[in-house]
Amino acid sequence: MTTKSVLDLTPRPAAAPLPAMIAAQTSYEVKGVLRNGEQLLLTLVIPVFLLVLFSVTSLLDLGSGARVDFLAPGIIALAVMSTAFTGQAIGTGFERRYGVLKRLGATPLPRAGLIGAKTLTVVLIELLQVAVITAVALALGWSPAGNPAAALLAVLLGTAAFSGFGLLMAGTLRAEATLAAANLVYILLLLLGGVVFPLSKFPEAMRPVLEYLPITALTEALRAVLADGAALPGRELLVLAVWAVAGLALAARFFRWE
Repeated sequence: MTTKSVLDLTPRPAAAPLPAMIAAQTSYEVKGVLRNGEQLLLTLVIPVFLLVLFSVTSLLDLGSGARVDFLAPGIIALAVMSTAFTGQAIGTGFERRYGVLKRLGATPLPRAGLIGAKTLTVVLIELLQVAVITAVALALGWSPAGNPAAALLAVLLGTAAFSGFGLLMAGTLRAEATLAAANLVYILLLLLGGVVFPLSKFPEAMRPVLEYLPITALTEALRAVLADGAALPGRELLVLAVWAVAGLALAARFFRWE
């Protein structure tokens, strides 16, 4: 006697595995950033333009030594800020305004998965930025020194700090207010954070305050490692860690999805 096998066609709907959902959402987020002209302007065009402009001209007095050696670490810090803070704040703010976050919350992708996808997007865009900026800086004669692991730690802490405050802004202000505030903060920190203007050029009374800004701490940490060959810029890393903890804690407490 033979037993006939029965083909079971019963539907078994289920969500995709979490890693697959995060990968799909990350791919969508990255493509969105790369298709957005304003985002590309912030993340790549402006940093590279400033690096080339001030490296090949004498518009700014950057002190002794190769101009690109002073500028490259600051431009990398600026790129991190532009992606983790400015771009993320504006993008997330408008997603919240138009109900995109609310709709994503109704999908099988959990909120932790959405945050993971946005975090991966920031990291991937930063890798692209660092690769492009490094290539341009090397072509201009940059000779980086120091411990790459310390530089990576500084970038990760800076990313966490800027991401926290970017999400805090996007999750508490209206989208239009976020757009204006994020761009204003970007310009102010570019001018005051030691990115292209040495802190020694500012009045002595301002320097102790400016040194504790997150962009200044990141810039000085990268400069200490990549230009001066320092092993571990402890004070700057501590400042970044404090900003990171504060920003992420405030974002977790006050971020509103709708």
